[in-house]
Amino acid sequence: MNEKLQFLVNKSVNHNRQQSSELEWCEKKKELAAKRKAEIVKATCLIKWPKQIEDEATVVDYLCDYRLLYKQGDFLYIEEIGEERVAKFSNKGHLISDEVKLKDCFHKDEEDDWSNEEWHGKDERVSFQYDRLKSVQYAERWWNSRNPNYPYFDVNCTNYVSQCLRAGDAPMRGYPNRSSGWWLANNNWSYSWSVAHALMLYLSTSKTGLRAEEVSSPELLKPGDVICYDFQGDGRFDHSTFVVAKDKSDMPLVNAQTSNSRMRYWSYEDSTAYTENIQYKFFHIIDDNEDS
Repeated sequence: MNEKLQFLVNKSVNHNRQQSSELEWCEKKKELAAKRKAEIVKATCLIKWPKQIEDEATVVDYLCDYRLLYKQGDFLYIEEIGEERVAKFSNKGHLISDEVKLKDCFHKDEEDDWSNEEWHGKDERVSFQYDRLKSVQYAERWWNSRNPNYPYFDVNCTNYVSQCLRAGDAPMRGYPNRSSGWWLANNNWSYSWSVAHALMLYLSTSKTGLRAEEVSSPELLKPGDVICYDFQGDGRFDHSTFVVAKDKSDMPLVNAQTSNSRMRYWSYEDSTAYTENIQYKFFHIIDDNEDS
């Protein structure tokens, strides 16, 4: 772990083959920072072990919470990453391996037969005054934990974004049709609440209540807006993030779950899921006080 932290702040380290993949992650972080004319000037990690570990346990899941201090000109900010890891031990207690528990962003959709017309739904008038401050405060509170008042999924990115939107007073509509509107009620929810591609379709077509304007570049987004990601560039959107701040260059910094992160640079070029074919959609949330 110390080697990883040292490498992030430009210190050379000796490493073995097992460490190479993790240092590759660090290298991606550093390269992306340099591309933005920024640098990581400090890195720390808090290790969270389970409250109880059985004496004869050979596999132990634990958490690492990273804090990376970035300097971008005269602008300083902290990115945080919640990393799930698994350590394997021999019967004699010797460490065999210590690895990141990989979690991709891809959601196995429950249905694949959506249409844009379904997500548009009825055009009944639903008033909407978006409280961006409340939505960002929620995003900051829950980025690395689970709100017990909501369901939780192994792939939780879009569920988290939906919770942030709801915290900003975004109105729900479409219940009980799971292929219509955007809603959560009675231990059920629309596909657009929990599935990245469905949320993208909903935001692209909704004309009342929670709705958005798709903008051409990330600089046009504000805290409280949404970014959708198609990592493979195949037309199927896999991931959603929530804008919480802007950097020195007016680029979005986002919070996300599944791979929990806070104040992460929007482009995800440091992600294991990133490909050169990646496509983005930038959604600026519109309420009754703002015309598209």
